[in-house]
Amino acid sequence: MRNLTYAEALSEGLVQAMEQDPAIFVTGIAVDYSSGIFGTTVEALRRFGPSRVFDAPAMENALTGIAIGAAAMGKRPVVVHPRNDFMFLAFDQLINLAAKWRYMYGGRAGRVPVVVRAVVGKGWGQGATHSQSLHATLAHFPGLKVVLPALPADAKGLTLAALQDDGPVVILEHRSLFGLSGPVPEEPVPTPLGVANVVRAGTDVTVVAASLMVVEALRAAAELEKEGVSVEVVDIRSVRPLDEATILASVRKTGRLLVADTSWELYGVSSEVAALAAERAFADLKGPVRRLALANCPAPVSAPLEAAFYPKASTIATAVLSMLRRTAGPLGGIDPADDFKGPY
Repeated sequence: MRNLTYAEALSEGLVQAMEQDPAIFVTGIAVDYSSGIFGTTVEALRRFGPSRVFDAPAMENALTGIAIGAAAMGKRPVVVHPRNDFMFLAFDQLINLAAKWRYMYGGRAGRVPVVVRAVVGKGWGQGATHSQSLHATLAHFPGLKVVLPALPADAKGLTLAALQDDGPVVILEHRSLFGLSGPVPEEPVPTPLGVANVVRAGTDVTVVAASLMVVEALRAAAELEKEGVSVEVVDIRSVRPLDEATILASVRKTGRLLVADTSWELYGVSSEVAALAAERAFADLKGPVRRLALANCPAPVSAPLEAAFYPKASTIATAVLSMLRRTAGPLGGIDPADDFKGPY
C-alpha cells in the first residue's frame, strides 16, 4: 500500500468513482482551476473534461437546487464549496428539499444522491465568517448523512461510499489536513458510512475525535505514552449516522471519555457524544465526561488569539492528564507550526 496525501486521496477517490459511474459530474466554484479545491478536482477534469467537471458561479442556493433536480433525473452531482461557510446560502435546498425528499414523497419520487463537498477553514486570520465547521448543524436534520474524513484512506474511502449512496451526503474536509500523508489502498474500497474507527488502542482514557482533532489526538496520545498514559483514540468519521456501538465499547473499556471537536461545545457533536455516554454507559464511567471544543465566541483573526482559540494536541494532552489527576511538564512542543499561506 502506497502513501498519498489527503488531497491526492480525495482526487483518486473521485476519479475512480467517476470511472465506475458515468452519471457522476462535478461542479462548484474553482473546480476547473488548477489550484482550486487544493487540486483535488484537477485529475478528474483532465480525465473527463468540462462536460463532467465544470465551474459554477456564486449561486449556492440555485446550484444546489439544480443539482437536486439533476439527481432526481438519474445523475449523481458532486457540488463543491471552497468554504463550507457559504453553504448557509444553500441550506434551504439542502435541508428542506434534499434531506426530506424521501420522507415527503414516500419514496415514490425516486432518490436524490447529491454529494456536497466543502472545505472547513482554520487559522491564517480567516476570522469569524470563514472558520466555521457546520457538521453539527447539518447533522441535526434527518435525511442527511454527514461525514468528516480525518485520514487520507478515509478521504478516499468516504468519497467512494458517498458516491454510491442513495441519498444526500455532505463531506466536510478540513483545510489543515490536505497535506497530511498516509497509507491509501489503490483499489476503490469504500469506507462504510456511519462506522467509526479505533485508530489507536488504549486503556486509560477514550478520546472521541472528529476531523482535524483526530490527528491532534494521535499526537497527544503519542506524547502521553511517554508519561505512562494509554489513550484510545476513536475517529468518529461520521456524525450522522453516528456509530454509537464503537463509542460505547471504548468508553466501557477505559471508563473515561474526552470528546474533541472542531466546532463549538454548546449544542454540538461533543454534547451528543457526552449525552450518549451519560445515558448508556454511566455505570462504566470513572469520572465526568470532558468536552474539548471551540470557545463560545466567533473565531478571532489575530495569530495570538487564534492560538488560544483552537484546541490542539497540547490542549488534549493537558485535559487527559487533568482527568487522571496527573501533571506533566510543558507540552507545547508537540504542537506543529501552522504554516498555511492561503488562499483558502
